[in-house]
Amino acid sequence: MRFFLSLVFYGYATFLFGQKTIPVLQAAPFLSITAQAGDDIPSIIQRYGLSDEDCDIEQFFKLNKLREGNYRLKAGKSYKLPIQVLRYNGKSIRSTLDIEDWKTAKNISDFNTTASKNGVRADDFVKSKILWVPWHSFNCELEKIASIPIAEGKIDNKKPGSKAPVVFKITGGEPHSLNAPRNFPIFGKEHANTPLLSTKLRGKVFFLVSGHGGPDPGAQGKRAGHTLCEDEYAYDVTLRLLRFLISHNATAYMIVRDPSDGIRDQQYLDCDKDEVVWGEKVIPLNQKERLGQRTALINKLSDYHKENGQTDQTIIEIHVDSRSKATETDVFFYYRANSEASMDLALHIHQTFIQKYQQKRGPARRYEGSVSSRDLFTLRETTAPKAVYIEMANIKNDWDQQRIVLNNNRQAIANWIGEALLK
Repeated sequence: MRFFLSLVFYGYATFLFGQKTIPVLQAAPFLSITAQAGDDIPSIIQRYGLSDEDCDIEQFFKLNKLREGNYRLKAGKSYKLPIQVLRYNGKSIRSTLDIEDWKTAKNISDFNTTASKNGVRADDFVKSKILWVPWHSFNCELEKIASIPIAEGKIDNKKPGSKAPVVFKITGGEPHSLNAPRNFPIFGKEHANTPLLSTKLRGKVFFLVSGHGGPDPGAQGKRAGHTLCEDEYAYDVTLRLLRFLISHNATAYMIVRDPSDGIRDQQYLDCDKDEVVWGEKVIPLNQKERLGQRTALINKLSDYHKENGQTDQTIIEIHVDSRSKATETDVFFYYRANSEASMDLALHIHQTFIQKYQQKRGPARRYEGSVSSRDLFTLRETTAPKAVYIEMANIKNDWDQQRIVLNNNRQAIANWIGEALLK
């Protein structure tokens, strides 16, 4: 993309870093770019390596005097980005900005290097002496470490299964690498990069639970000499749903977590017992303790977000059913009893599945998934306003097994749930 530097002075705002002002930024102009056909705000934010946190996006609206909620851009029109441009002194970023914090300076350096590597700027800041300073460097909470108090302990900043500290940022929701805002390690190397497709789910909170895990593999089936474990297939679909929601700017939590398994495309997923819950808590063997651990965790996180004004909260729990081998089932849904919001959501997802099945199957085979209330532990003991429990298939039935062993089918289920939540 072609870009040019705006030489227009923008305001005399005071920029704070702790208790210290950054006077050199007060008169620094904002970078201007010319929108191309097909550009919108999320694509520009992603392309330039900006944060999808509220502060960068809101600053984009303010700089360009746009109405919030309208993410379209006009091709050929100039727009200011939340990136300030100033003269680099050739010595160091800290002395250029007159700051002492090494980590912030390193993040700004990485931001400029990545911009050159990705081709959004044609020069190297050290050689050209032109430094880009992203708005979030001093105006977003990107330095927060994963430390929200939950249940009996704290989330720490170590990668599961490793003693080496890994710096993650968290302002609620799935942690990502500090210097790569769209890189989520939980999805595995091949799928870690999660582009921002829209901000339609901004401000909405989702708690995703895949059934069983740890010492409990859940229901099991047999296919072509392989053992199918419920927890592995429920986890993979839930992980795909998490990625869908994050790609639309949701605040989403993967409650059950596997340190070794990201999104997997193979048909037969190895059964293991290394799953933990958020905060690297070991999953108890006792079922009541296991369910109590998850609901207490969700309620703690739910309270945290309520205190911060995020009241649109949804719980989605995903399982694979087990019935007699001859019984075929379609995806079906349970909702929290006496909760109209939960019932409405379950019916809405159900309606989406009806439409998708009609498109995929045609009139030859009707969709027969059901919706009903049920007094399940997670639905009953959680406090988030909406809660839906989903059963994907009969793990023992040969026809149903295709729904979970084929990775395209697992992705389709995740997409259809996500599309329903998106609407």
